[in-house]
Amino acid sequence: MTEKVKIAMTWAAACGGCDVALLDLEERLLDLTRIADVVYWPVALDFKRRDLAALPDGGLDIGLFNGAVRTSEQEEDALLLRRKAKVLVAFGACAAFGGVPGLANLSDREGIFATAYGSTPSTENPNGLRPEPRCVVNGGERTLPEFHDTVRSLAQVAAVDLVLPGCPPPAERLIDLVEAVARFAATGETPPCGTVLAHDKALCDECPRNSTRRGGRVSEFRRPHEVLADPEVCFLEQGLLCLGIATRGGCGLSCLKANMPCRGCFGPTAQALDPAAEALSALGSIAGDANENDVPAHVMKRGVQSIRDPAGTFYRFTLPSACLNRAVRDVPAEKSP
Repeated sequence: MTEKVKIAMTWAAACGGCDVALLDLEERLLDLTRIADVVYWPVALDFKRRDLAALPDGGLDIGLFNGAVRTSEQEEDALLLRRKAKVLVAFGACAAFGGVPGLANLSDREGIFATAYGSTPSTENPNGLRPEPRCVVNGGERTLPEFHDTVRSLAQVAAVDLVLPGCPPPAERLIDLVEAVARFAATGETPPCGTVLAHDKALCDECPRNSTRRGGRVSEFRRPHEVLADPEVCFLEQGLLCLGIATRGGCGLSCLKANMPCRGCFGPTAQALDPAAEALSALGSIAGDANENDVPAHVMKRGVQSIRDPAGTFYRFTLPSACLNRAVRDVPAEKSP
């Protein structure tokens, strides 16, 4: 009998949904267990980091890493898994692009700590205590992971072989991963480094609502709770912001089938330099008075300005991996490094 593929899965800055997503394979999970053994999965089974560290370098076949990299411990985990695994998979939007945790790059460590430990309504912290990497308690030293100033995607920390996008990855793409594992088990061959297990055309290309797009202008963009959306008509045609225009397809259209616009969790296509810039450019071209063809700049701008929380909308899943990947705060000259 051919030796089974050894798989490990670990998580970083994430919600845990990617771990649960493996169960969405349902009976196909049995296909995975026939060809693979899980040798490390601490969120589900009683594994410790020392179990992963004890494996020889390259002794693990497939390493699944989900979550963004926020702390020193998560960075260490990413580098450790990279060392141990022949194939490293960025599993889910947070590992692939930075995900929702990456929106913390709109602030910095100091801003986040000032809010969390000082200004929230439920916080009582009269002494202004903050978590420290090291402190002495009863004569013994206690340590915490360092909280980095910037959230990063997995590829910004370690070389990634496969990318499985989604929040979380849908069952259809998980099956692609199982098949990739099966091919690896049979031949030892891996796809080219950085291969994305998804389609390389925008979601609009496969959306069944695309045929209802008439190419008109949108004078105002509204939020889903403000409109009773027609389930057969293009969201943009209804003035609802849908990021399918700048998002990779292959998600199975689960949000669209639930009558909700695309939020962008599959990230950009390979041709997109920056997903948010691509989306904003496309939306700017359709913003304006619906009754005018030659739209003045101020009218177009008014339509774009109706978009609430542009950064959180356009960079919801991709800020750390974007061209402009964080807010920059001016530092007084005397404090500059």
